[in-house]
Amino acid sequence: MLALLCKTRTMKCLLNQLSLLHPPNFPNYLKSTHILNPPSLRSGFWGSNSKINFQKSGFCSETKAMASAAKIVQDPESISYLSQQEAAEVDEILMGPLGFSVDQLMELAGLSVATSIAEVYKSDKYNRVLAICGPGNNGGDGLVTARHLYHFGYKPFICYPKRTPKPLYSGLVTQLESLPIPFLSVEELPVDLSSNFDILLDAMFGFSFHGTPRPPFDDMIQRLVALGNPNQKHQKSPVIVSVDIPSGWHVEEGDLSGEGIKPDMLVSLTAPKLCAKKFSGPHHFLGGRFVPPPIADKFKLNLPAYPGTSMCVRIGKPPQVDISALRENYISPEFSEDQAQTDPFDQFQKWFDDAVAAGLKEPNAMALSTTGKDGKPSSRMVLLKGVDKDGFVWYTNYESQKAQQISENPSAALLFYWDGLNRQVRVEGPVQKVSEEESEKYFHSRPRGSQIGAIVSKQYLVFVQSTVIPGRQFLHQQQEELEAKYSDGNTIPKPKYWGGYRLKPELFEFWQGQPSRLHDRLLYSPIETDGTRAWKIERLSP
Repeated sequence: MLALLCKTRTMKCLLNQLSLLHPPNFPNYLKSTHILNPPSLRSGFWGSNSKINFQKSGFCSETKAMASAAKIVQDPESISYLSQQEAAEVDEILMGPLGFSVDQLMELAGLSVATSIAEVYKSDKYNRVLAICGPGNNGGDGLVTARHLYHFGYKPFICYPKRTPKPLYSGLVTQLESLPIPFLSVEELPVDLSSNFDILLDAMFGFSFHGTPRPPFDDMIQRLVALGNPNQKHQKSPVIVSVDIPSGWHVEEGDLSGEGIKPDMLVSLTAPKLCAKKFSGPHHFLGGRFVPPPIADKFKLNLPAYPGTSMCVRIGKPPQVDISALRENYISPEFSEDQAQTDPFDQFQKWFDDAVAAGLKEPNAMALSTTGKDGKPSSRMVLLKGVDKDGFVWYTNYESQKAQQISENPSAALLFYWDGLNRQVRVEGPVQKVSEEESEKYFHSRPRGSQIGAIVSKQYLVFVQSTVIPGRQFLHQQQEELEAKYSDGNTIPKPKYWGGYRLKPELFEFWQGQPSRLHDRLLYSPIETDGTRAWKIERLSP
């Protein structure tokens, strides 16, 4: 029975693949993809020279094929590059036997471009985007990119002078207008694009384009070229992002004249085209996470693996940065004494609430600095787990390095940094353990996995936090043993060596970043007034 079932499954898989070779109305379906001058499928889906073994690498056994499609590529020179004919054939297969529609691929491509842009050019610095869209599929990719960028927090504008009168494109225009995203005619564009836009999205022509660009795209290309001309370089030119290939480039030979667009970012789709080898900008990304194993095998594609759930992956190493040239000109509301709360705990709570409301990641993360009897300071990130008028609370292993230093010198410093708000808070003061009851209550409020994690370092061997261990497998082994031990759901006992600390502040400093390094720094220090403790507020030099 099992053998019959396996044979039936294999035959079904084979028939499914054979049906893909000649789907109903295949020629008409290809016509709907609007590919310019596509090569014919002369030898069927796989071609006469491709040696595909259905049982070993077809759809019924994805593992090996997926492995070939998801190789980790470190060297850009080893990545596969497609010719114009190969790129067109890949599109034919995707939109023919593999059942993708042009709007599906366009949606995935536009999302890939948008995520690539968001990876490098953050919306708080590069907010205004002009998408220059041509009449074909490349222009459609640009329209979809603009829609996603709008939802990512950017402010896109569209220049779409030659609209394609087909439902897919009309629908994209309707979607963009409903957001609303402004459409600008060529005549409405400013003479100096650098004064109005931070990013210029070149989505005029893709790999299917032949011939010489016609008006108004010939002029638009020259305007982008001019922005990269050293003789006409502005103080701050917008960055240029090209979709799949820089418009005006030869698909295989690149910028033949040497006077074409020089984009800062190139987002190759599906696989890089041969012209991408001539790209010399700082950011080359691959997008279009839709290449199935059969295509990877047929074209022997060697492509980088996409990390996690990302829709884009960088090709090559990030550009080297001159660390000394890195600087941020903070733009923030002024923080004056009359705006500050009289009590620093109230001021901290206000800023902490702002960080939470802004959606910042782990707003309770803080750098804890301690010093032992040897006078050597140590810092590490820990998580704030409680704050009130008595102080700031965190939890840890009482036999860790920081705990040892606190026992030798019970004074510490905390630092909160909220990048999205250009704010930081320093807190200094003496430290003491919280009560055993308070530690017990918090321990049992944690997820069971975290409770087990607190025990792992002490199980079987006398290893404690910050102590050298044999390897990660050692941790996994102990974790599995403890999970089995407490699998009955009974209460996990809190280890005696685990608990909380409380820092009682004797100093607060609130820092707000300002332009030209004229930062606001307000220092709170305690004073005694008629036997009552109060706080004195002083402004420190930036």
